[in-house]
Amino acid sequence: MALRLGSLLAPRARRCASTLAADGSYAVAVDNPYSGETYCEVGYKTSAEALAAVDASAAAQRAWAAETTVEQRVAVCAKFMEAIKADADRIANDISGMMGKPVAHARGEIGGMMERCEMMMALAPKALAPDVLPAKDNFVRTIEKDPVGVVLCIAPWNYPLLTTVNCVVPAVLAGNAVAIKHSPRTPLCADAFERAFLAAGAPEGLVTALHCGHGEVEDVIAREAVGFVSFTGSVRGGREVYGAVAKHRFIDATLELGGKDPAYVAEDADVAAAAAGLVDGAMWNAGQSCCGIERVYVHESNYDEFLAAAKAEVDAFVLGDPAAAATSMGPLALPGAPAFLQGQVDDAVAKGATLLAGGAAGPDASGKGRFFTPTLLGDCDHAMSLMVDESFGPVLGVAKVAGDDDAVELMNDSAYGLSACVFTKDHDRALALSKRVATGTFFQNRCDYLDPALPWTGVKNTGKGVSLSEHGFRGVTRLRNFHAKLDASA
Repeated sequence: MALRLGSLLAPRARRCASTLAADGSYAVAVDNPYSGETYCEVGYKTSAEALAAVDASAAAQRAWAAETTVEQRVAVCAKFMEAIKADADRIANDISGMMGKPVAHARGEIGGMMERCEMMMALAPKALAPDVLPAKDNFVRTIEKDPVGVVLCIAPWNYPLLTTVNCVVPAVLAGNAVAIKHSPRTPLCADAFERAFLAAGAPEGLVTALHCGHGEVEDVIAREAVGFVSFTGSVRGGREVYGAVAKHRFIDATLELGGKDPAYVAEDADVAAAAAGLVDGAMWNAGQSCCGIERVYVHESNYDEFLAAAKAEVDAFVLGDPAAAATSMGPLALPGAPAFLQGQVDDAVAKGATLLAGGAAGPDASGKGRFFTPTLLGDCDHAMSLMVDESFGPVLGVAKVAGDDDAVELMNDSAYGLSACVFTKDHDRALALSKRVATGTFFQNRCDYLDPALPWTGVKNTGKGVSLSEHGFRGVTRLRNFHAKLDASA
């Protein structure tokens, strides 16, 4: 067996409690972040079982690629969407029970997933069609886009549907099979994908839930049938996955990793709109988003007004039972998250930050849940961990700047580069700033949204590769040239 990737997905998706049987098999139990009770228990495959599942996927893939057209694959994906919608209540309750997201927000994630499916289905015929080169006497030259085989999708828990669909649907449309290794925090989401594709009429093995441990993941990566790896998770996990790929195979991997996304509120901004948009972008999903806003730089002329407006937005969140309609923020998914956030807040206050709202870990009013109160801090600077290290929770630091140059310098002072934004009424100014900030996506007057028509990518420790848009088919296809001389004697 290969060396174990002991910290794969760390720190965002540490392994949950496991039980070992006498025969060496084991199961992983997932606790409900609100009640503390076990929500589900999932049996994990041995290395031999995981490899057998991949081999079965490879057989299904060969038939899928040979016997279906792009149009037929689009039709199956449309039926997959209908199956997900029919299963929506079960899926939403599972997401909430495993990682704490309010049930209403989990249903909203299903809607976002549909948007991405529809876009990739619409783009597939053009994106996957052969490129025909300009005419040349006596020659025909085309560039074909072949499937890579079995795609290994290693998915995270924070948006367990959205992050997974970014890989699965383009892969299936391109003629691949997909093995989904979901986070041990949200394993039932992999089952939901497998179940829905089977209901849609896809062959057994085309989309497979691959429940296994870190060592088995490396064994799977080494399998010849695997042609591409899609990983979403931590920087540390990304390095280990990329290292495992390089160790065993000459295949590519997309790594969608961390973020410490900044925002700039310029002197001509609509301050009320900026505060509402940025607090939402920072606190949605309890701040557990790689593209969530984690630091804000406000022009000195708007600083006090922004803090007052932002505090009102932060104070409006309702923490509680994720099943309750009134709850707008659920508990944190990981047991260690509240203590980590407390450390960041305490460090910031000790170094001069002003705590304006929140700042405490603990249960809700009923004594349940691992919550961290939505937190706003002013007077922040880059000596504080809160402004440079990924928080992945409902905390937001704000700093005062003198103008565009100061803002750009601080926005770029980061190991990450996923998204960034500016609130300004001047479009030309926003466009000029976008060219100075190192980031994958730059927003004007909005944040924290993936338009599936645009490529999702990043720079620096945010990772490598692309998902979504027409460019999102690149990783799940390989190019093959067809070069024909029509008259051999000419």
